[in-house]
Amino acid sequence: MKLAASGFVLLVAWMLLSGNAAFAAGEEPMRVAIVGLVHGHAEGFLSSVGHRTDIKIVGISEPDRKLFDQYAKKFGLDASLYHADLEEMLNATKPQAVLAYSNTFDHRKIVETCAKHHVAVMMEKPLAVSAADARAIEKAAREAKIVVLVNYFTTWVPSNHAVYDVVHAGTIGDVRKIVVHSGHMGPKEIGVGPEFLGWLTDPKLNGAGALYDFGCYGADLATWLMDGQKPLTVTAVTQQIKPDVYPKVDDEATIILTYPKAQAIFQASWNWAIGRQDMEVYGKSGYVLTSGNDGVKVRVAGEKDERSEAAPRIRAPYDDELSYLRAVLMNEVKPEGLSSLETNVIVAEIMDAARESAATGKTVKFGKQ
Repeated sequence: MKLAASGFVLLVAWMLLSGNAAFAAGEEPMRVAIVGLVHGHAEGFLSSVGHRTDIKIVGISEPDRKLFDQYAKKFGLDASLYHADLEEMLNATKPQAVLAYSNTFDHRKIVETCAKHHVAVMMEKPLAVSAADARAIEKAAREAKIVVLVNYFTTWVPSNHAVYDVVHAGTIGDVRKIVVHSGHMGPKEIGVGPEFLGWLTDPKLNGAGALYDFGCYGADLATWLMDGQKPLTVTAVTQQIKPDVYPKVDDEATIILTYPKAQAIFQASWNWAIGRQDMEVYGKSGYVLTSGNDGVKVRVAGEKDERSEAAPRIRAPYDDELSYLRAVLMNEVKPEGLSSLETNVIVAEIMDAARESAATGKTVKFGKQ
């Protein structure tokens, strides 16, 4: 989901262009196919991908031909790329990987179809609309021995990695509390396209409203920071502050996870006056906060003031989603952390429990939902 219509495009452009620098001359470009154009992040991808030489789009599967034609006109796409059906496209184009820009509900079907063709998949976050779908995706990927990755823009933000490094260096002691703020003014308010808005505000296709759209960022970051540890309990509260705008789904959500000696709190909202994506981690002996995309603020017990530090640039191929995907497919790196299937099955389980907690008003013991 975009933080702002233009801001997301610029962020994607920076990530894609920076990743292209690591591509060696003479290497064959990675053959990718796109499935779905109803996710607004497809626009950010297509606005920048023309500058890259390390990938080649070999096909686009989208049932809505008018939607494809809109994108084709805007981004100069060849009409020969169009396919109405995913399986037909896979047979015709033989891609190495599929990039999914569909609604979240369709992720399971896309992975199961690609698994039959032994084609890797990277989809936009979150992995699935339910824990059951996430486990089915995991099963299909394992049996077909394909790579499945989940793309969060937060994965490629230097300040998040700087926070991780501070935490794992022991600088602030054992983690006691993680707080993640995610969201913006609302998808309608920031002007997402009708094809995007339609499924984002559908509880079946999106899983929920702001709860799923932005709560998953916190669940992903916390699971990563906690080294894959699963929470003990999940508690969530949702509201419809704007029922006239979003009558079918929540637009405000807070999720609380408990661990044996820590808590994680995710504030997901379509009601922020200003779009935000930031994180705070409090340890036994200090804290570290993200400061924009490129810095952190750190303070340790005994220090009079917090200090600002620049976040080191993320080294290739971990600096953008396509470079990372290519490296995984080439067996240069092992899938792990924020984008990995292992992490995101846990994220899906957390989100499923959060939805149940919000619906019942009760805390859910993790693994018991």
